[in-house]
Amino acid sequence: MNLLRLHWFDIGIGLALITGILLLVTHPVGLGLLLWISLITLFVHQFEEYRYPGYFPGMMNTVLFASTRPDRFPLNSQTSLIVNVLVGWLAYFLAALFYRHAVWLAIATLLVSVGNVVAHVILFNIKGKTRYNPGMLTAVVLFLPLSVYCFSWIIGHHAATAVDWVVGLALGAAMNYIGILKLIDWLKDADTAYIFPPRFLPPRLRAAKAEQP
Repeated sequence: MNLLRLHWFDIGIGLALITGILLLVTHPVGLGLLLWISLITLFVHQFEEYRYPGYFPGMMNTVLFASTRPDRFPLNSQTSLIVNVLVGWLAYFLAALFYRHAVWLAIATLLVSVGNVVAHVILFNIKGKTRYNPGMLTAVVLFLPLSVYCFSWIIGHHAATAVDWVVGLALGAAMNYIGILKLIDWLKDADTAYIFPPRFLPPRLRAAKAEQP
């Protein structure tokens, strides 16, 4: 299980490749195609956060929560698995799979993508006094244009009802807050055994940890 906690994002990039190949074979069109691509962008985004350069967990713990134990508190490897896989993968997958019957779920996941753009481009950079943080590149290059295009497609094709918009926007806001921030808060444990290895820390913290006796 610990192997999964520290490598789910590697599995994700493999799933991104498989999904891309399946799209070439099945040739979906319209909103369905866009939402499968949205799932791929999620996999790639998480790979940037957790594998290369990969120090998102330590950055988030220090920048957003001013943690003195950034390798485990409040975000730990168990919480990361739950938030990204159980919540993120499942929601984006179901949105692509059932887009004909649940446009509201598509709207919700797109709002999560937009939330990531705001967090990576504005929040983390301002609080961390940086110009880049892991996840920012894919948020700007993938999440932002795809989300804008998807919302434009939904509006232009009158694909969503008023109820879809209300439910989707409400659920998207809840997923951004409860599905990410509150889950991290609820599952935090300063003495957790689910610790991130040093490579998940920002370079300066990694170096400081290596110098400790």
